[in-house]
Amino acid sequence: MALELALVTVSLVIILIAAELFTNAVEWFGHRLGLAEGAVGSVLAAVGTAMPETMIPIIAILVTGTEGGHEIGIGAILGAPFLLSTAAFAVTGLGVIFFAGRRANGKNMHLDSVVIGRDIGYFFIVYVFAIAASFLPVQEGKYAVAFVLLGLYALYVYRTFSHDSGSVEVHDEEELAGLKFHRWVGGKDSPPTLFIMLQFAAALGIMIAGALLFVENLESVAHRLGVPALPLALVIAPLASELPEKFNSIIWVSQGKDTLAMGNISGAMVFQSCIPVAIGLLFTEWVLSETALVSAAIALGSTGIVYLSIKKRGYLSSFVLARAGFLWIGFVIYVVAKLLIEGSTDTAAH
Repeated sequence: MALELALVTVSLVIILIAAELFTNAVEWFGHRLGLAEGAVGSVLAAVGTAMPETMIPIIAILVTGTEGGHEIGIGAILGAPFLLSTAAFAVTGLGVIFFAGRRANGKNMHLDSVVIGRDIGYFFIVYVFAIAASFLPVQEGKYAVAFVLLGLYALYVYRTFSHDSGSVEVHDEEELAGLKFHRWVGGKDSPPTLFIMLQFAAALGIMIAGALLFVENLESVAHRLGVPALPLALVIAPLASELPEKFNSIIWVSQGKDTLAMGNISGAMVFQSCIPVAIGLLFTEWVLSETALVSAAIALGSTGIVYLSIKKRGYLSSFVLARAGFLWIGFVIYVVAKLLIEGSTDTAAH
């Protein structure tokens, strides 16, 4: 099993390296399109940083096609919104507290309430649809919900770009990290569009290879440990592939770019509750376990607290975000305890 664990670790490193290349290319695409901060944060940056986590269920469900692969896929799908609404919220809140001395707004986040409110509103609608779909008695109903989710995400992207179309908050090239492919060949000025496209495609290919390696070896680890693959994927996959990318939000809160920081998270929540869930609805039976439902309930509750705080105060307290970390810790304790109880029960039965 040591080899499989090592390969799981290697695969996650590969995915994260690819994610860095992917996000770098996506930011340059956003600049070339002349998009403003809200659209870049809620759509391009969010999709770019969510892509590693999205690749895992796609590969697990569509490529492996095994029962364990489906469990890993569903766990990764539900694990992303859960982690974003707990650990990612907490990391961002702690970042605000840490950098409060250099921030104009101190320990409070002053956001574009239209952008963030829209993100959270969409997340609630689509995620409730996603969870409710697991109780539908016929598969055709789940197919219908999948197409509704895809349509809602298309509407969300349209409304985001429409809202930001009149904004002038477009970043200068000096504010962007240099395009990696261009820098590696000695380029110092604005990169050609061809280089942006090549980096985008290469990063996506590397990410797919890393996701395939991850799924195959995590399935093997779960089998050797004698535990379901779903809880492992629910906790491990998003923690390793999603959370590191959300450290972008810490950089942005240190610079006072609160809308961009929260949009990076809330936009990813909308994406993760639409596109990967639609894949799960279309290509699996989408029957959710108790553990999966508990994670979904925590995600909705944590996001609801943040939404009500913004609506009530007009700003977001860093402490409201930081407290979400306790929800993630509590869930991990619940998963571990549940696995131990089930393991002892199986042992007693034999």
